[in-house]
Amino acid sequence: MVKKLLTITTIISMIACNSNDTKREPHQFPENVQPPVADIKPETRIWHGDTVIDNYYWMVDYFKKGADSSKVVDYLKAENAYTDTMMSGTKKLQEELFTEMKARIKEKDESVPTFKNGYFYYTRTEDGKQYYKYCRKKGSLDAAEEILLDVDKMAEGKPYYSVGGFTISDDNKLLAFGVDEVSRRQYTIYFKNVETGEILKDAIPNTEGYACWAADNKTIFYTAKHPTTLLSEKIKRHTLGADVKNDAVVYFEKDNTNYIGVDKSKNGKFIFIYSGGTMSSEIFFIDAAMPNASFKSFQPRMKDVLYSVIALNDKFLIKTNKDALNFKIMECPLDKTSIDNWKDYIPHRDDVLLEGIDEFKDFLVISERKNGLVQLCVRNLNDGNEHYLDFGEPAYAAYASGNIEYNTSTLRYTYTSLTTPQSVYDYDMTTKKKELKKQQEVLGGYNAKDYVTERLYATAKDGTKVPISLVYKKGFKKDGNAPLLLYGYGSYGMSMDASFSSSRLSLLNRGFAFAIAHIRGGEEMGRQWYEDGKMFKKKNTFNDFIACGEFLVKEKYTSKQHLYAHGGSAGGLLMGAVINMAPDLWNGAIAQVPFVDVVNTMLDESIPLTTNEFDEWGNPKKKDDYFYIKSYSPYENIEKKNYPNLLVTTGLHDSQVQYFEPAKWVAKLRAMKTDKNLLLLHTNMDFGHGGASGRFDYLKDVALSYAFLLALEGISK
Repeated sequence: MVKKLLTITTIISMIACNSNDTKREPHQFPENVQPPVADIKPETRIWHGDTVIDNYYWMVDYFKKGADSSKVVDYLKAENAYTDTMMSGTKKLQEELFTEMKARIKEKDESVPTFKNGYFYYTRTEDGKQYYKYCRKKGSLDAAEEILLDVDKMAEGKPYYSVGGFTISDDNKLLAFGVDEVSRRQYTIYFKNVETGEILKDAIPNTEGYACWAADNKTIFYTAKHPTTLLSEKIKRHTLGADVKNDAVVYFEKDNTNYIGVDKSKNGKFIFIYSGGTMSSEIFFIDAAMPNASFKSFQPRMKDVLYSVIALNDKFLIKTNKDALNFKIMECPLDKTSIDNWKDYIPHRDDVLLEGIDEFKDFLVISERKNGLVQLCVRNLNDGNEHYLDFGEPAYAAYASGNIEYNTSTLRYTYTSLTTPQSVYDYDMTTKKKELKKQQEVLGGYNAKDYVTERLYATAKDGTKVPISLVYKKGFKKDGNAPLLLYGYGSYGMSMDASFSSSRLSLLNRGFAFAIAHIRGGEEMGRQWYEDGKMFKKKNTFNDFIACGEFLVKEKYTSKQHLYAHGGSAGGLLMGAVINMAPDLWNGAIAQVPFVDVVNTMLDESIPLTTNEFDEWGNPKKKDDYFYIKSYSPYENIEKKNYPNLLVTTGLHDSQVQYFEPAKWVAKLRAMKTDKNLLLLHTNMDFGHGGASGRFDYLKDVALSYAFLLALEGISK
C-alpha cells in the first residue's frame, strides 16, 4: 500500500467527429460466453464476535506460496482469456488507440538539463527505444556528453526493468543507482565509477533504491526493507569495498506503522533520517562530514505532531503542524534543535495549506495551497521581501521541480493544466523574469484553444462544496447525451491537481468529457479536507464522489446512461464503494489495482505495508475500527443486485495492492450480481502496481481501458 494511483493517460485521434456528434453504433459483445467460475473454499473469519465466511480466501496462496499457488495462476489466466474473448471485437480499435497514443509521443527527446556541482544532468530518449540514457555535460551544454547509464541496453531482454535513485558523490566520480527487475519495489543498489565505466562489486539488495552519499565520497546510507512485509525497516551504512553483510544498522524503526528514509540536506552539510507515520514524525541527523558519528534526535517524536527539517547556512527551518492544522514554518539555531528553541518563522494561516519549502542560499520558495490551487511564494532571505508567481488559469498544477543546486537564484518549476501540456520554466528570483525551457510536444497537431476547461462545485450530502475540474472539446453539448469519465482518488492527503494528458485527447476528440472530483481525503482544500476523509470519516470520500456524479448528471453534462467512473489503488477502493452505494448512477467503471478487501488486508500484518496504513484506515483488530471498515469495504458489501459494467486490472507482482484483492472481488461479484453487464478482470502477469516499465508498453493497458469505454458508448473509431 501506499496505494498510490497510476496515471490516467489516454490517446490521440484527430479523425474523430466533434463532441456529441460522434457517430455511435451499439457494439456487439460476444454472446453465450461463460466466464470463469472460481472454486469455493469457505474460510471462517471471527473477530469481535462477528463471523464472516470468505469463499475465496484461498486466492492468497500465490502470495503465501501455498498449495493452491498454481490454481491461482490458472484462474487468473482464465479470467484473462475471458477478457480477451469479450473484448475481441475491439482488437482493431485497441491497436488504433495504441498507435495514435504512441504517435503523439516524441520518441527522440531530451529532458531539460539540471545543474549540480559543476555538471548539467539530463536524460534523453531515442526513436523506437522503450527506455532512456542518463547523461551529463561538464560546465557547459556545449561540452562533450558523458553517458552515465544506458538503460535501453541494461533492460534488453527483460520484461520489466526500473532504474532510479540516481545520486552522484560530491567529487562527481561515483554514481549510485537502484534497479528493480520484478516490479515489487525491492531495489538493488549498484555503484559505477563514471570516470572508468567500471561497475563496482558492491551490490546491496532489498532496498528502497536510493543511496545518500556522505561527504567522504565512499560512505553511503540506505534504507533496507523487511523481506516479507516490505516495510522500510532499517537505515544502514555502507563503505565502498566492504562486505555488504557487515553493513552497520545506524537506525532501526521499532514502530511498524512508520515509514523511514535517509537524505542529505541541499546545502550538503547534514545527513537526515526521517521516521514518520500519518500522525507523528521524528528526525535524526549527523554532520555529513562525520559519517561514523551516531545520529541524534532533532526533537523526540510528539503525539499528533508532524515535522520535517531543512538546513540553511545559519539555521534550521521546521515545517510542522504543532498547533497549526495547515502547517507553519518555525526556526531554530543549528546547535539548539529541541522544541524549546523553536520560534515562528511563517505563522499558521487558516485559509492556506503550507505544503513545502525549496531552499536556496538567498531565497526560499514556499509551496502553498489556497482555494484548492497551488501557489508559489518567493521570499528573499536577505531583505525579507516576498512575491507570488502568477499562473492565470482556473485549474492547473504547478510545482517546484529539479531544484537540486543550493547556490543559485534560479527556480525551476513545472506548470500544466487540463489544456496546457507540461511546461518547464526557469524563473529568476532576482529579476522576476521567467523563461520557458521546454513544453511537452504533442505530435500530430494540438491546439489548446480547441478545448474548454471549467471549475465547478458539487454539493455533498452534508452540504460541503466539492470542486470539480472539467475539460471537453469545443462543440460539446450539455444535453445529457455526452459520455463523461469522472476520475477520483481521495486518500493519503494526495491532491489530484488538473494536469494535461496527450492520451486523454483520444477520449475528448471522440466526444467524451473528462472530470476530476477533488473529493475529501486529499488535501486540495487544506489539511482539514484530508482529516475529513480518513478513518471514521472515510465515507465522506465516497459520498463526495457520488455527489459529483449526480451534479454532472443534473447539469446535463452527461446522464446515468453515459457516466463512467475511474480510479486506481486507493481510488479503486473508491470505485468499489461507489458502485455498491449507487450502482445505477454509472454505466461503467474502471478499477485499476483496486484496494477492495480492506478488512482482510488490514488484519494481515504479513501483507506488505499493512501496518503503515493503520492511521489512514484504522486497525480492524480494534472493535470500532473493524466495524466501520467493514461497513464500507467493497468486498464485504457486495449484494445480490445489478452492478454497472466493470473493468478491473491488477498485476501479479503488485507490492502495494496484492493481486488477490481484485481477484477475490471479481469472483464474488460474479457469484452475486444479478445483471448481465460486463465484468472483466485483466491481470498483467509480468508487472506490478505501476504497470509496464517501458515508456510505450503501458499504453496497451490504456488502450484496453479506453476501448472498454468506447465500446460501451458504441464508438468504434
